[in-house]
Amino acid sequence: MYSHIHTGRLYEQIVEQIEQQIVKGELRVGDRLPAERDLAGQFGVSRTAVREAVKALRQKGLVEIAPGRGTFIADRTGRAVRHSLDFMLKVGATDGAKDLAEVRAILEPEIAALAAVRASKPACEAMRRAIETMDAALDDADAYIEADLAFHLALAQATQNNLIATLIDPIVDLLRENRGRIFNTPGAPQRGQVYHKQILRAVEHRNANAARNAMRAHLKQVRKDSQQ
Repeated sequence: MYSHIHTGRLYEQIVEQIEQQIVKGELRVGDRLPAERDLAGQFGVSRTAVREAVKALRQKGLVEIAPGRGTFIADRTGRAVRHSLDFMLKVGATDGAKDLAEVRAILEPEIAALAAVRASKPACEAMRRAIETMDAALDDADAYIEADLAFHLALAQATQNNLIATLIDPIVDLLRENRGRIFNTPGAPQRGQVYHKQILRAVEHRNANAARNAMRAHLKQVRKDSQQ
């Protein structure tokens, strides 16, 4: 099942082989990894190397450990991407918030446009529920922010492209702290709602260009509010 490892950082090569099995579908969500002793024998390494590999996989969100039961492949694709992005931004020398805002400006207008073409009725209802929650939470930062995240994720899911939803989830979640600051900018939540409703209206009317433009205007408003 696994290839013996002879040189280099042993645990990293174990991680790489297990990641490849996940990518190829040979290991699926909920599958249990062999016991530590068995993995050590299959890889031809010490149990210490296996232990370090499992630790690294857990940090990436790819496995979860159930005490007394074992180590299982986790349903944490979004978490794994979020962890990688968060780590990259922390160790990088760039302005993380600025970089994320630029990525959103590139991705989200086209996501809105594609959602307008493909959105199902349940997807539109999910966006509407998020908007209604935000309307009722204009004085509750936590509830508003969670509903805001839910709206943007529902919009991504409306594209019916699983990769888009996987990518956008960690991107919008990493802006949670910035959203808190924006919420406290006078009038910002209300302005955000104007654009959320425009986006939903355009999606419901299958108007891709209007959805794209409304999202661009929304992100421009967000950048402006974040600078106040």
